[in-house]
Amino acid sequence: MAAQFGLRLRKGAATTALAAATVAALAASQAPGVTTDSAGRQTAGSPSPEATTYSEDTASGDGRYYTDLPPLDSPNPSPGTGDGSTTVGGGERGIPATVLDAYKKAEASLRDSKPGCNLPWQLLAAIGKVESGQARGGRVDASGTTIGKILGPQLNGNGFANISDTDNGAYDGDATHDRAVGPMQFIPSTWEWAGRDGNSDGAKDPNNVYDAALAAGHYLCRFNWDLADSGNLRSAILSYNNSTAYYNTVMSWLEYYRKGTHEIPDGTGSLPRTPSDNGGGTTGTGNTGNKGGSGGTKPSPSPTPPNKDKPGGGKPGGGSTPTPPTPPTPPTKPPTKPPTNTDTVHHLEAAGPAKLTATAGATFTDRIAARTETKAGKAVAKVRVRFTVVGDTDTTFTGGEKVATVVTDSTGKATAPGLVAGEKTGAVTVRATVVGRTVAALDYTATVTARQADALARTTTTELTCVANGEFAEQVAVKATYKGAVAGKVAATATLIKSPLDPTENDKGPYFKNPADGKPLRTLTGLQTDKDGLLTLPKLYADDAPGTYLLRIETEGGATLTVELKVEAAPAEATPTESASPSAGASQ
Repeated sequence: MAAQFGLRLRKGAATTALAAATVAALAASQAPGVTTDSAGRQTAGSPSPEATTYSEDTASGDGRYYTDLPPLDSPNPSPGTGDGSTTVGGGERGIPATVLDAYKKAEASLRDSKPGCNLPWQLLAAIGKVESGQARGGRVDASGTTIGKILGPQLNGNGFANISDTDNGAYDGDATHDRAVGPMQFIPSTWEWAGRDGNSDGAKDPNNVYDAALAAGHYLCRFNWDLADSGNLRSAILSYNNSTAYYNTVMSWLEYYRKGTHEIPDGTGSLPRTPSDNGGGTTGTGNTGNKGGSGGTKPSPSPTPPNKDKPGGGKPGGGSTPTPPTPPTPPTKPPTKPPTNTDTVHHLEAAGPAKLTATAGATFTDRIAARTETKAGKAVAKVRVRFTVVGDTDTTFTGGEKVATVVTDSTGKATAPGLVAGEKTGAVTVRATVVGRTVAALDYTATVTARQADALARTTTTELTCVANGEFAEQVAVKATYKGAVAGKVAATATLIKSPLDPTENDKGPYFKNPADGKPLRTLTGLQTDKDGLLTLPKLYADDAPGTYLLRIETEGGATLTVELKVEAAPAEATPTESASPSAGASQ
């Protein structure tokens, strides 16, 4: 969905038919077997674009976008562009500087956080072009925030999805229905979980091109999609706006930008002219107050009332009898739409295990599931259920996302993707809600337990000895295992104890050094094995008390190892002997 640009949209009427015909041809050639309506949208009977059972909400609510296609390469470039484009305003290959920077920074960020996604910045540019004309030609301030909000039309079911308000108007200023917001046109309910802080200012603003571009990148990379794969790329684009024509338009711009682009000043980018709904409806554009394009209708003039100053103009006995006004025709009641499957959902029922437990870093064996039912308890199929991991936790679904939307099967059941336990231990809440329907949410509790080890062993067999007031030559190193497998990232403690029967801390003998002040330290906490289950303790020192001492190492899960340490007495210092007195005879 993208914002309109006032009167400039009216100039595009001549290109609408050509663009629509071209997109339809592309749809027919690139997506065989997919049924579309006259606007190029997939019909209800079309197969799902998703290769998996997960059907995420579209980022833009399947709303308006721009169908303008890239210009054909010309051997005679227009003056000032130098790129073969015949479009004024910097050329279609020109992308406003701040907007281009946001796309490239988002690509770099995703290259680090999700390298397997292979997100090209040109894909973000293609979507940004189709959604908002690169933030209305780059009308952004120095921080990347759009000058005036870019708002899509009201999603009230009139030509678009019917999405009741989800943000109390916080993002879109509409407390009745949602509208898509910002240069990448996120609907508020999607931005709530998909939003990112792309410019590190501490805020997640859909009107900021850095935030919006990074959010779009993460949205396209969820479910472990590899965008270098054509099937994954198609699924990702269709998840943004579920329209075959939209997919083909984005792909056209993607290929166009891959052939070369250049930076132009902010505010000088080319503006699209052809909205996918032919200009119907209204689109807010911040303080510009522009209405929708050529699809609007002009109000009819009010009927002229009878002229009472004319002779016989209604007075009794006048020269003519006035014609009585025709009573208004009562408005025709619009036909009642049959309820959708979602409309019939009354409540959610838990359909999975009551308890879920997993060790940190592991995938939960069981999966959360919910069933949509009518008031009478009848299952409802083909309803979208959203599962959200809530609260301060690093537990996520497979692929690193905290939100997944699943379509219920013929039994009304929706099963969430696998849940992967994070490193933070404790209770985790996963909330199930019905998309497009206000019913009570269903909360599930999953418990993350600490990583464990059940065995510890030294990595060497060397005897650990030193002399009093000396230091041990070898550091103590151990390996932890759990059920025979490596136990990585397991918490451990090390204590120099008094005896096998008295595990309290000893007050003499070997010690570690406190790194802060160098003083003796005989208990170490906060230790952790590495990914290979290995743990090497700091260097040990000895005081002046010789003897045999014990070091006990314990891990989460109960693994215990006691190591013997020997401190030998320092050798006695040799007493210097007096030199023999010279003999009396020698002196004579």
